[in-house]
This record gives sequence, C-alpha cells and structure tokens, in this order.
Amino acid sequence: MTMGYTKPRKYRLHSLVQGTLFVFAITLMGSGFALAAEDKTSPCDNLPHADHPKARLKNGDLDAVVFLPDPEKGYYRASRFDWSGVVGCLSYKGHTFWGKWFSNYDPLLNDAITGPVEEFRSEEGALGYADAKPGDSFVKVGVGVLRRLDSTPYKWGITYPLIDGGKWTMHVHPHVIVFQQKLQSPLGIAYVYTKTLRVEKGGVVTLEHRLKNIGTKKIETEVYDHDFFVLDGRVTGKGIVVRFPFEPRVDQPFDESLAKIEGKEIVYTGDLKPKTMVGGYITGYSKNVSDYDILVEDHTNGISVRQTGDTPISKFYFWSISTTVSPEAYIHLNVPPGKDQSWTIKYQFSADSK
Repeated sequence: MTMGYTKPRKYRLHSLVQGTLFVFAITLMGSGFALAAEDKTSPCDNLPHADHPKARLKNGDLDAVVFLPDPEKGYYRASRFDWSGVVGCLSYKGHTFWGKWFSNYDPLLNDAITGPVEEFRSEEGALGYADAKPGDSFVKVGVGVLRRLDSTPYKWGITYPLIDGGKWTMHVHPHVIVFQQKLQSPLGIAYVYTKTLRVEKGGVVTLEHRLKNIGTKKIETEVYDHDFFVLDGRVTGKGIVVRFPFEPRVDQPFDESLAKIEGKEIVYTGDLKPKTMVGGYITGYSKNVSDYDILVEDHTNGISVRQTGDTPISKFYFWSISTTVSPEAYIHLNVPPGKDQSWTIKYQFSADSK
C-alpha cells in the first residue's frame, strides 16, 4: 500500500521504554513521497521482516529501503549499533548491495541488522562503562542510556537494558532522511547526534554525521561502519576482491585456500562455507585521509562498491563470512563540552545493467 503526502505532517509517538519516557518524532516532507512504496521491478520489494517503520528512497537507478528508529516497533532495538540509517535493502541497476545476511532475526539481537550500520565503541566498550557499578548506567551514542548488568567487562554480544533512548526526530524527503537523537544522561554525558542519509543519482549514498557535545564531560570514542555488504546474495568467495590504496598487513595470516593478500588487494581464492571466516585487524594505512578508500569488487557479477571517508583511519578490522563482506574502518572522535565534530562516509555503487 502506498501512502502519499502532499504537505508536511508531523507524527509523535510517546511510549514507555524500560520505565522511561522515549519520545519519537517523524516529519514527512514533500509531495509524492511514498512510505514503503511498491515497485514491481526492484529486488527490494520482497524485503524480509518488512512490517516495521521504514521509508523508501529512490533516485535514478538507486533504490533503498531504510528502517526508522522506533522503541516499540523498530526493526532494530538492541544495544550494539546506532539505531539510525539501517538500510534493509539497497539495489542499483537491479543488483543488491545491502540486505539480510544473518539466519536468525529478533529485534533484540545485537547482530540482527543490515548495513551500513555504525557502532560507537570506546576503550572501555561504551561511554561511562568502566565507572559504572552493576545496575548503574552508561551510554552508547545512537542507542541511549543503558544499564550495566554485572561486574564483567563490556560485551558487544549482550543486549543491555535501555533506560532512556532520548528523543529521536526524523525528517524524511524523497531522496534524503535526516535522523537526530538528543540525549541527556545523569553521567554528564549529553549530545545531539545528527545523521543525514542521502541517495544520489549515479549510484551514490552519502552518510553525513555531526556529534555535538551538550554535556559536561568530554566524549571520546571511535566509530566504524559495519558495512555488511551483501553482493547479489551470493556466497563470499572466488571473484571477490577488496582493494586498498595501501598495502594491507593482517595480524593473523589468512587461510590461503580461502583468501590471500596480493599487493594492495585481498583476493578470495575459495568460497567460504557456513561458520567459516576470513578476517583480522589490518595495518599498513597512514594518517592520510586518502587511505580511507576501500573498493570491494565482485568480478563474477560485474558489480562494485567504493567506500571513502573524509577522516583518517584510526583502526581497521576486516571481517567476512559466507554471506557478507565487511571492511570496518574506524575513525576517532574527541569532542569537548560545547564543541562538535563532523564526518562523512560516501559509497559509490557500480553495476553492469541486468
């Protein structure tokens, strides 16, 4: 069913999440915008688990379904990843690049999410976690105020209880969604986090970010895009190459029957089977912004995606399994009270027409 809007409307949802008021707002802008509009020719029509708040963005040959943050009905309600910018499906010229890569779905599973999602991760795992006692609160940007469960170190695989998700506001246009989360916490950590997801003609998706510190404590963390590329849903293996502008070195040698490093490339030599992984921490990059330039090519299907950033890489983890390829480039954020920091990630998709 298509829902069109000829003038701006504002929707606000008030609900209790873990006993704390969570305010959720969406503004739908522009005539002709369709929420989850049907398009019989797109691979994104048959989206799994599509019964969640979402928006459909189209521009030229680019088609994307984006799930929207919602504390009660949202596609993703776990505590690892930023709730905004979750692309359930993206197709370009009939080929797919983002989609479901996992077998088990539950909105409270930390990894039941699709790319290009982001995680803010500090040395202690999350902001304020080290100082929190069991039962006390800590913060993850893009998620909210969470409750520490026990005395063990932070674990990314655990879904921590949400105490306060702050106030989410979304402005949805035909080619753009602007997400904003405003969060106050009892820890002195407070911020306004804005992410703009833009789809452009020529197969470009841009993620523009701004983190403004409105609290009393410095916000120092790292953030990375966990891309979860799904290349036409095919098995990760022969024909897939990941290229860098530098010569990558990996902390643990790859199984060369599956992949190997050749100069500035990771080349898959065999198809990955279920429960098989190729990955590790990568070094070899410099402090130059030009090193944030990653090209993933599938020579078999004639498709590729180039990911670039405007901030130097601070850490790099490469991860791939049979269903997805994820080059995870981290950047460092250091935002004093009253200041802000901005960064942009761009994806350029290329494909032979089907």
